[in-house]
Amino acid sequence: MNSSILFYIIIAILLIQFIIETVLEYLNAKRYTDVVPSELSDVFDKEEYRKSQEYKKTNYRFGMVSTVFSLSLTLLFLILGGFEWIDTIARSYSDNPIVIALIFFGIIMIGNDIVTTPFSYYHTFVIEEKFGFNKSTKKLFWTDKFKGWIMMMILGGGILALIIWFFQWAGTNFWVYAWALISVFSLFMNLFYSRLIVPLFNKQTPLEEGNLKSKIEAYAKNVGFELKNIFVIDGSKRSTKANAYFSGFGKEKRITLYDTLINDLEEDEIVAVLAHEVGHYKRKHIIFNLSASILLTGLTLFILSIFINNPEVSLAIGVSQPSFHAALIGFGILYSPISEFTGLIMNAMSRKFEFQADDFAKKTFAPKPLITSLKKLSKNSLSNLTPHPAYVFVHYSHPPLMSRIQNLKA
Repeated sequence: MNSSILFYIIIAILLIQFIIETVLEYLNAKRYTDVVPSELSDVFDKEEYRKSQEYKKTNYRFGMVSTVFSLSLTLLFLILGGFEWIDTIARSYSDNPIVIALIFFGIIMIGNDIVTTPFSYYHTFVIEEKFGFNKSTKKLFWTDKFKGWIMMMILGGGILALIIWFFQWAGTNFWVYAWALISVFSLFMNLFYSRLIVPLFNKQTPLEEGNLKSKIEAYAKNVGFELKNIFVIDGSKRSTKANAYFSGFGKEKRITLYDTLINDLEEDEIVAVLAHEVGHYKRKHIIFNLSASILLTGLTLFILSIFINNPEVSLAIGVSQPSFHAALIGFGILYSPISEFTGLIMNAMSRKFEFQADDFAKKTFAPKPLITSLKKLSKNSLSNLTPHPAYVFVHYSHPPLMSRIQNLKA
């Protein structure tokens, strides 16, 4: 298949994905004014529901503008030879393929982040501020941005350099070594993310002694869940939205509570949320997700190894001198339909796992505090209570609130 055909396939993929996403967003937006189901009538009062509708409509309009901008930028790059221009700049600094690739992706990643920063800035300090969610400062916003760049350069650049070195050393068999590298890195991050990465952005403190900790420890003991690490994270310095998550396994497993969660929920509701997280661990969801991610990475790298030596893939994005880094960009777009399909499967599994974790919390603790906690969290985040089924199918990793409550009451 020649580069011209591949070029038009790439353009078609980008446009079809945009059309599908636009239709899904439109269908979802049409439901913003739906009447709230009677089971959820106690989530919002009239004024809060009006605010929730306005928040969703504002994000819908903002999302459409940012998506059109992103698509336009990508199409202009492809049509006007933007990737060739960046490749020429990168090659002017070095003849080493690894250095060229690092400069090439560095310019693209940081350049894209600079261009899209006004959108994230507006979303944080205008939209989130207007609806009472933003607690971040401009200093914190820019500090997070620069820390993100440094991490991307160190971790992303290091992994990319090793993958290209594998390619130079092993040829098309590079995917086996790259797969092993990424698998080890994924396991390491799953184990030590909260210990090594989170402290760069947030302060974590052990949950203080008291009634809440005693209730959590009593529940953990009751279900045979060894729990020594319970931390509170200062999420409130960026947003009023609440969360809790489970990370790691073995001796490194820990539960992290946002301080906003502790402020928003009653003690039994917090224990119910943690029971849900313990359910994920007990039902082996974390191991499944990690294993599935590693297998999908292996499949992706294997398919990449078939295409990476084809010069037409580089030429298709307008780069005249075929290379690993240029082919990687072209492959990324060509592979995206497969990625979308596997994403649908993973989302469906995730929604199933959420029901199973809810069931675990219901059986080992109680359904009522979990129901009330879900309602409070939905209210505080102004979430969509009436999403369109098609939008849920494509995008939701968690079932809608209504479905979860019906399951908990069953």
